[in-house]
Amino acid sequence: MLRTRRSGIYHLSKKIQHAVLLAGTLFLCACSSAPSRDLATSLPEPDPVATMLGQPEYRIGPSDLISVNVFQVPDLEREVRVNNAGSIGLPLVGEVTVAGRTVSELEQELAQLYGQRYLQSPQVSVFVKEFASQRITVGGEVDKPGIYPMTTSRLTLLQAIASAEGLSDVASRRNVFVLRNIQGQQHVARFDIDAIEQGQLQDPLLAGEDIVIVDSSTGRTTLKTLIQLAPFVAVWRAYR
Repeated sequence: MLRTRRSGIYHLSKKIQHAVLLAGTLFLCACSSAPSRDLATSLPEPDPVATMLGQPEYRIGPSDLISVNVFQVPDLEREVRVNNAGSIGLPLVGEVTVAGRTVSELEQELAQLYGQRYLQSPQVSVFVKEFASQRITVGGEVDKPGIYPMTTSRLTLLQAIASAEGLSDVASRRNVFVLRNIQGQQHVARFDIDAIEQGQLQDPLLAGEDIVIVDSSTGRTTLKTLIQLAPFVAVWRAYR
């Protein structure tokens, strides 16, 4: 179970505030005469989380920890951290730029480098062990809002909230939102923490640069804001 912590008032980062204010202003200008709606029933019907939250292919960045293995050549196995310049040093091939590449792209490049002079048809495997270059923002009614590094490719919503030291005592456990940028468009999904903990809903995997916002059980300010943004972002309920 997630811990409930003492309540506190927190402010979203300026980046989030600016995005919310801009989209909210555009919406109000276009739809200022629209009738109010019941917020509890105004979200669309459920859609599969895996499809709606689509997992973008991860791209390696500075400070990531990666392991490189060449099949049947144990002397070439290395576990290295990407430096600030976005490169790593490997035996035989030297300095290799890896930042911005996917795992499959890097595997192909290393296989080509090793195959050019040293090995015949090498099979190279790359595994990202720490995703230090990717961040998750956790805000709203949590004990310690902030920006946290992804230490695993399978970071879940509950783990992200736990990283922020749990929910405050005025948190709305039914209104926890995940914001994700997909191809330049912001998407939002709502999750019920109780349903996740009871096994009625899957604990969704997060992606780098996701924003988690925990609403208040009293003011519902976050929910109202997200409903205002509905014409500009895709808002939906997580499926059961």
